[in-house]
Amino acid sequence: MQDLNKRVKAREQNIDARLTNFDEVVHGFTKEEAMLEANRCLKCKTRPCVTGCPVSNDIPEFISSIAEGKMEEAYEIVKKRNNFPAICGRVCPQEDQCEGNCVRAKKGEPLAIGLLERFCSDYSLENMKIEKEIKRNNIKVAVIGSGPAGLACARDLVEEGYRVTVYEALDTIGGILIYGIPKFRLQREVVDREIEYMKKQGVEFVKNKRLGVNITIDELYKNEFKAIFIGTGANKPKKLEIEGEDLKGIYSAYEYLLKVNLHGKNHGLEVGKKVVVIGGGNVAMDAARVLKRLGAEDVTIIYRKTREQMPARNNEINHAKEENIEIMELISPVRFIGKEGKLEKIEVLKMEPLAPDESGKMKSKCIEGSNFFIDAETTIIAIGQDHDNPLTTKDTENISTHTGGGILVHNETMETSKENIFAGGDVVSGGSTVIEAIKAGKKAAKAINEKLKNNKI
Repeated sequence: MQDLNKRVKAREQNIDARLTNFDEVVHGFTKEEAMLEANRCLKCKTRPCVTGCPVSNDIPEFISSIAEGKMEEAYEIVKKRNNFPAICGRVCPQEDQCEGNCVRAKKGEPLAIGLLERFCSDYSLENMKIEKEIKRNNIKVAVIGSGPAGLACARDLVEEGYRVTVYEALDTIGGILIYGIPKFRLQREVVDREIEYMKKQGVEFVKNKRLGVNITIDELYKNEFKAIFIGTGANKPKKLEIEGEDLKGIYSAYEYLLKVNLHGKNHGLEVGKKVVVIGGGNVAMDAARVLKRLGAEDVTIIYRKTREQMPARNNEINHAKEENIEIMELISPVRFIGKEGKLEKIEVLKMEPLAPDESGKMKSKCIEGSNFFIDAETTIIAIGQDHDNPLTTKDTENISTHTGGGILVHNETMETSKENIFAGGDVVSGGSTVIEAIKAGKKAAKAINEKLKNNKI
């Protein structure tokens, strides 16, 4: 008999096998497993899982459909709110959102909402015709950036009949979904499948076009684009600003993951036998696990706060530990030490946790005299991204930004201070989640559509 307080466990790659490849670690549910897990749903009247979802997915409804074996119906329900559920089912921090609010968790394990979302999406995309019949209106809209915000905006607009062109700065479509997330968490085929669908619906993708470098707002207007959405992300790695940061062997996680994800074995980067990753988020976990697969023997993550305060998903932390990656908490780097320009070790010191401040945020302080050294041939800095402001040309000078460098937008419409130009995702909010970027892209698409329909552009 099924224990309703315990979730159905998803199959995963064997630990020894997965360190030899970049295949997805989590295999996901079979149809039978998905139906079993879906039957654990309590169908709460208060629907706290919906409240916890950034896009307010109709979670009880799509799960009920899965429980009844109606997978395509489940996919149609979840797709109403989320353009890319197959992606979000893999990378969203569900434990902090929908699953974190699941009533089942009060007496047992929360419902595996992310895995169910992933399953019904994969099943439906593989077994049904999903193209929509679209009535074209011949109005042109430009989207700059092919990450989750840009893709979400483009998809909603093309399905409303617009002629949408997406401009991407690199030679690969998908943005952070492709170059920022390793394949063992999100296989490229999952993203490519969504992009192929959008192409069939009429979205045109143009590569190697960077705003302010080889494409301008004025050019787009001259080509009769009636509205423009900017979703260029936050691509400027933060630095520690400590001694020795320019030594050979020290990389930003953004740089390292981009080159490995795009070029595979031909990444051209040093690996090293002993690696230290600095940071506590998903990007730090990704970098550490990538290095392990590239052949690093000893991989250590250092984080200045406690394990419980790490922003990384629990699932990613657990996978890192299973892969024999050491996590040292309450450790902060002081300086990098090298020989002949090459990194050899890191001086660090111990931190002491403090009581939460008025906002509830946990703090820590240095313990004087606790300094010690960690040997390292390679170090990855994964402490976040700043806005790499694309607004560097004359025709964007009237677009306002805030002190952090992000573009200022109207909260409801995502319109910037320059009329008919909209923005969303990390270029507005800074480093955030995929689902928050999708939410911003959808919000902008809705505002653009309403404005165009009312002939206000």
